[in-house]
Amino acid sequence: MTDADTNTVATPAERRKAAVLQVLPQLVAGGVERGTVDVAAALVAAGWRAIVASAGGPMVHELERVGATHVTLPLASKNPFVIRANIDRLVAVIRNLNVDIVHARSRAPAWSARYAAKRAGRHFVTTFHNAYGSGSILKHRYNAVMASGERVIAISRFVAEHAASVYHVPAERLRVIPRGVDLNRFDADKVRPERIIPLMKAWRLPDGVPVILLPGRLTRWKGQLVLIEAMARLRRPEVHAVILGSGSARYRRELEEAVTRSGAGGNFRFVDDCADIAAAYMLADVVVSASTSPEGFGRVIVEAQAMGRPVIATAHGGAQETVVPGETGWLVPPSDPVALARALEQALDQDNAARKAMAAQQLAHVRTHFTSALMAKRTLAVYEELVPHIATATVAA
Repeated sequence: MTDADTNTVATPAERRKAAVLQVLPQLVAGGVERGTVDVAAALVAAGWRAIVASAGGPMVHELERVGATHVTLPLASKNPFVIRANIDRLVAVIRNLNVDIVHARSRAPAWSARYAAKRAGRHFVTTFHNAYGSGSILKHRYNAVMASGERVIAISRFVAEHAASVYHVPAERLRVIPRGVDLNRFDADKVRPERIIPLMKAWRLPDGVPVILLPGRLTRWKGQLVLIEAMARLRRPEVHAVILGSGSARYRRELEEAVTRSGAGGNFRFVDDCADIAAAYMLADVVVSASTSPEGFGRVIVEAQAMGRPVIATAHGGAQETVVPGETGWLVPPSDPVALARALEQALDQDNAARKAMAAQQLAHVRTHFTSALMAKRTLAVYEELVPHIATATVAA
């Protein structure tokens, strides 16, 4: 992996292209990181220069493959002295690589990016990825940096309403751009049995049993305990559940104890990680998001819909914008195991014709609203609002 040196200077040819510097803590697996790579690829395809600054991670290789430049900086740190030092580092990157727009995607690096963009006289854009809590004046001020962009992108209407009401982002600066999924990766026709069978064996799932999948970090607000109680109420001993995700060892023990108390210990599987999430979706008969607190978007439910899998999500946050009740899935009240058990029963009882009809509606829904190509196109349109003369010249060239 070769990262750009902050002393690298753009060539005359490069100066003819508009450049966007995306700033985030690191490039590990996640929705923020995936969106960063997708936008970088779209920038390069459109004739722009794409630069990303982060502390690094496994997704740097993906950036390099799409023709973007990565600069390694300690942007994952929340240490105020490091944040302050990162201002100078980012100013050097901005000037040496002739950056036109700085796009901050996370709060800690956004503080450095904001002041660096201002010092260098460049445009500044932010993305609100969630409804950030503000339990104190200091926390509110820390979060407010995400409201300071010349353009503020919100990943859902739910997040946009939060940014407007809590952080007073005016409509003229606010843009709603939902996250998107890659339909080349999440394509049910491309997932052959040889990708699914190894997961069944690794997860010790009997052949032919109905499978409920809940992907997400092992953290309380993801609602794993709600699913466990719903499974107990479902009273279908043939149904198996896979809780996919890593996190707190203490919380995992709590979940395992809850499973034992429910009497369904043999029907639950705890899996830390899965390299082939598309195959995991195809293995599942129902995909669940049981979050007890609102999510800004909820990528899992959109990915599962792209794969044509029945989905159940909680009726708050971004899920209310990604699931059409009765057409592309089910919405249930948060922290309501009775309602979740009822929805699970309805989803499991669908006949083949109903499942196929819903799958077709799901795919059309995702194609219309939630693809990575749409997300990237809309993001580039925001950039062009700020540098129309450079963007026009680049396209003409």
